[in-house]
Amino acid sequence: MIDREARLAQNEALFREMNERVEATVLATSGDDEPFVVVCECGNIDCLERMRLTAAEYDAAHAHPAQFVVVDGHVASDVEDVVARHDRYIVVRKRGRAGEIAAELSDGEL
Repeated sequence: MIDREARLAQNEALFREMNERVEATVLATSGDDEPFVVVCECGNIDCLERMRLTAAEYDAAHAHPAQFVVVDGHVASDVEDVVARHDRYIVVRKRGRAGEIAAELSDGEL
């Protein structure tokens, strides 16, 4: 059975991959200043909450492979730290085993 930290990291990496595909489409059609809708990258696989970010905001939030964007109230404080708070989103960084798994998955091991 997969442990909670691994499951959370895998769920968040899946959402990040989906959001990166949306970002690429927006960049190709609208440019990098146009805000686009991303799905919350929290560990809850059933979460469908959304937020609007520009490509610059999204890229800055993911400057570290263990960082994710989530809506307020979706921070898993037992496995992640808040890196930045913005009016529309929060940037969190996985720590410990979850952080290691997130970094591995960011390298294409999803």
